[in-house]
Amino acid sequence: MLKKSVGQQFTATEFPPVSPRQRMHLVLLGVTDVPRSAAFYETLGWRRSVTGHDGFVKFDLGGYALCLLSRSDFAADALMPAAEGAGFSGVGLVYLAESPEEVPGILARAEQAGGTIVKPATRTPYGIAGYFKDPDGHLFEVDYEEIWVFDEEHKLVVDQINPRTIEPGG
Repeated sequence: MLKKSVGQQFTATEFPPVSPRQRMHLVLLGVTDVPRSAAFYETLGWRRSVTGHDGFVKFDLGGYALCLLSRSDFAADALMPAAEGAGFSGVGLVYLAESPEEVPGILARAEQAGGTIVKPATRTPYGIAGYFKDPDGHLFEVDYEEIWVFDEEHKLVVDQINPRTIEPGG
């Protein structure tokens, strides 16, 4: 397949069905101005990967990456008719904080970096959570809940819940 010309399309019926592994590797964010967006995330304190380039900036998130590319390039690659949309996208990224106090601190840092606070740190039925948007309007939640379990590198252990959060008899 790699010997075919760029643009050559292949139909799904030409190949046997294959299930992907249950994991994600990249989160792609289409942005208006890649350097501006990269500067925003760098101001948050994230380090840019040296393997990216001006048109495709990567941030290593510990086994997967947040990738910034121009919204128009992203739309063209996905064969979308337009690069712009309106309204709520129904997609958000979530950072799980290590303490309740970290939530408003991260929101403040995002605002200092040029983001917009959408919802301040607020007590929820489960913990403390707030939202910010990056300069392109991508929605991020910063959340603290005692139920989450992390390994020693602060990676989420998806199939466990903190036993201290289970109510007696429940």
